[in-house]
Amino acid sequence: MMSLRLRLSLTLGAAFALIWALAAAWMLSDLRNQMMFSLDQRLVASARMVAGLMEQLPPLPSKGEGTHFSAEQLNIPGGMACQVSSLRGEILARSHTDPQQTLEAEKLGFHDQMIDGAPWRSFTLARGDLRITTADRQIEREALNMSILLAASVPVGVALLGCLCLLWLGIGQGLAPLNRMRDALMRRSADSLEPLQIQPLPSELQPLLETQNQLLQRIGKAIERERRLTGDAAHELRSPLTAIKTHLQVARMTDGSARDQSLARAEEGADRMHRTLEQLLLLARVEGSLSFDDGVQCNAEQVAKLAIQDAASGDRQRIRFQAPGKVSAAPVQMPAVLSIAALRNLLDNALRHTPADKAVELSLETTGNRVQFVVRDHGPGIAEEDLQHLTQRFWRNGHSTGCGLGLAIVQAIVQRCGCTLHFDSRPDGLRVELTMPLQPA
Repeated sequence: MMSLRLRLSLTLGAAFALIWALAAAWMLSDLRNQMMFSLDQRLVASARMVAGLMEQLPPLPSKGEGTHFSAEQLNIPGGMACQVSSLRGEILARSHTDPQQTLEAEKLGFHDQMIDGAPWRSFTLARGDLRITTADRQIEREALNMSILLAASVPVGVALLGCLCLLWLGIGQGLAPLNRMRDALMRRSADSLEPLQIQPLPSELQPLLETQNQLLQRIGKAIERERRLTGDAAHELRSPLTAIKTHLQVARMTDGSARDQSLARAEEGADRMHRTLEQLLLLARVEGSLSFDDGVQCNAEQVAKLAIQDAASGDRQRIRFQAPGKVSAAPVQMPAVLSIAALRNLLDNALRHTPADKAVELSLETTGNRVQFVVRDHGPGIAEEDLQHLTQRFWRNGHSTGCGLGLAIVQAIVQRCGCTLHFDSRPDGLRVELTMPLQPA
């Protein structure tokens, strides 16, 4: 593939060459016109000079072959011919013997004519009874014009080549920062994710450097999430697997109620491991860049009912839903699966800390383009200094029986979807406020 330097050089060089060629053609055309005008003026000046000289000479004979004068005698420049004739067409004097054919002098002013098969440019001036005609060969005029054009074209060509060379060097110098960025990336190790530091850098390349550093930062976060997922899974699944293995070994060596009890505990451990795996995978998807948009839209009341259905597991009496008389029908402006998962995890956490004889309270309220879900349990509450740890992974207080991922998932959904989350610990339980955006009407 063509390099950027070569592509820019060819593009700009072609533009330069075209502009220079047009300018040179215009200049050379004007120079040719000026040259031809100067040569014509030389014919006029020579004719007038001969006319003045003829007035000072004695009268010329009116008959015969005519008197021959040299070009020097008539002060005619070299390469020019001069002829003096009468009104009747008689040749009275001329400065040339070749060409043998006489110059046409019937038309006054400038005239192009063929003499002895060669083109001539002539000028005829009438002065009294005389007509003075001066002429020079077109081939000599063109040769002079060509020599002048060549002399003018050489500097233009040399200047164009010089500009192209400077353009090549200038583009190379301008692309040097890109080469520095390339070299800096090539020198880095495969696992190096530190931001690039390249100074000085043109303002046009500064956004590219910032975007590159942002990409490295996102890659670093993605790798860190994978490492955390791997480490969390290895840490949290080790205990359930060990417990399951132990209970199965006990069940193999015992009979009766002891065997049934060991199998039941092994099943509980499998269920716990299954829930932990589901929570870990959901947390990894929420923190990653995977899309949850499946086209399904739910309003606030539908989100609440679906979350209650998932969290209650058939015992809906433990959750008391208080809906206002008028609820906005606008869909929640976030994927339905995430809004339901966030509210379900809050309900699961509240059910886990609420005694079996008491219910968890869920209420919602819409204000403008936002809806607020309030989940209240009747547990022992959380110490004020522990509120900041609630959304940390695998953080559990002494009263919790969960895996410590539910609220961490809620926090990840809040950060991803532009929601807000607030905890309010009271003596009679924990009050959690989750606010979600609604689609504009």
